[in-house]
Amino acid sequence: MSNIVNIEYNRVTNTTSTDFPGFSKDGDNAWDVQKFKEKFDINISSINERDANFDLVHIDTSLANAFRRIMISEVPSVAAEYVYFMNNTSVIQDEVLAHRIGLVPLKIDPDMLTWVDKSLSDEEKFTDENTVVLSLNIKCTRNPDAPKDCTDPKILYKNAHVYARDLKFEPQGKQKETFADRPVLPCDPDILLAKLRPGQEISLRAHCILGVGGDHAKFSPVSTASYRLLPQINITQPITGDSAKRFQSCFPKGVIDINGKGEAVVADARKDTVSREVLRHEEFESKVQLGRVRDHFIFNVESTGAMTPEEIFFKSVRILKNKAEYLKNCPIGQS
Repeated sequence: MSNIVNIEYNRVTNTTSTDFPGFSKDGDNAWDVQKFKEKFDINISSINERDANFDLVHIDTSLANAFRRIMISEVPSVAAEYVYFMNNTSVIQDEVLAHRIGLVPLKIDPDMLTWVDKSLSDEEKFTDENTVVLSLNIKCTRNPDAPKDCTDPKILYKNAHVYARDLKFEPQGKQKETFADRPVLPCDPDILLAKLRPGQEISLRAHCILGVGGDHAKFSPVSTASYRLLPQINITQPITGDSAKRFQSCFPKGVIDINGKGEAVVADARKDTVSREVLRHEEFESKVQLGRVRDHFIFNVESTGAMTPEEIFFKSVRILKNKAEYLKNCPIGQS
């Protein structure tokens, strides 16, 4: 089978696979460990604290998609699960405020906590090893120094806006020493939680525990984790002059360049969105072929801030490895 998925004017061809991905009739076996080691490659385009863009080359779709799904729903992180209200006179209901607090990403290394045994009572299941406590105690009052003609509530009142940064870490047991070098903070301190007016106040405590995105989206360590196949643009006949400029305008900026001979050439197919705009023009009908490389995946991972993208990906690899080891060691006939 060709390694290229063909993109045509009104259809996509060569999309079929086999019941056993990686195997072909000519005897090639993509799952051969030695061949995989020789061919597999990772190329990193960009990476920082929140975003990563990298390529997985010569890998089967099933593995690429497994990494994506695991990063979204199985890599654990920490979020508020239980919120105890002592007072809430704001206009936001307890349940809504608790939900908003739960969705605040927290800068906590999940490896520093253990899993909560939910079968135990509240008095027994929460310990300094599996739970982080955050408190919120805030009251809105008038600002006596505000100008008389002022209408901005941020100036008229004190604590008119409640932000994620108002959540305070309350160390329990040995946590003061454990988190001495890595204080628990919201990843984005400016997330708005509520708005208050004079006389309104909020007092609560939130118990934050380990969880996975498969249980609730608040535990997912990624804002998004996605991939796309590498676009391929094959110019089969020379395209020159004004025709080259029209050809260039059919693609996003940076995809097609015009060389010194006035001829259109592919500068960076990676930037193409495969809009198929070029296929709408009859003059290019037989001069270009569009496709996607079947085993070249361009990943884009955006972290919520709790962990770096590379850490999230490495954890997904470890989780998939553990799954494979478990399946390998299962007795025959046992699922």
